[in-house]
Amino acid sequence: MNRNEALELLKEHVKTERVFRHSLAVEGAMIAYAKHYGADEEKWGNLGLLHDIDFEKYPEVHPAKAPELLANTGLDQEFIDSILSHGYNAEVPRDLMERKALHAVDEMASFIIAVALMRPTKLEGLKGKSVKKKMKDKAFARAVDREELISSMEMLGMEFNDHVDVIVNGLIEHEARIETDGYSLLG
Repeated sequence: MNRNEALELLKEHVKTERVFRHSLAVEGAMIAYAKHYGADEEKWGNLGLLHDIDFEKYPEVHPAKAPELLANTGLDQEFIDSILSHGYNAEVPRDLMERKALHAVDEMASFIIAVALMRPTKLEGLKGKSVKKKMKDKAFARAVDREELISSMEMLGMEFNDHVDVIVNGLIEHEARIETDGYSLLG
């Protein structure tokens, strides 16, 4: 499945701007990590794009309904298992780098976007120090599990500042790419 097909599939199942933008952000972060590890950028990007495909329709069992929605798309079982692996109570082990990366960037990409929206320069010049400061502010993005952000990053084998740099640089590149299609991560 190419990126355009994945995007159309996402649009069939995701109708809210919040989840759509989140999916685009995770796509950008996954592409950045694919570059970092020398992996398949389109595959990793599509994982990011489609990881929450079932979230709006089935939030109480997400991501368990993703295989149903991805049936008959030609995506292989490994891809579908990678989507299943990003959930909190994942039955699929995070034993592949793409699975570790998806788990590590899922909430962090959106957290970084939230931090960027508070800054006059948005993503430009955003560093780990600023993200860490916002992580300490429990009132900021209250629903985000800070311990999970850190443990998933550690599972990936990354240091905090390096992790933030990979994601921020990926989001900056992705923002430029998706603006040509009329989308934005930043509103």
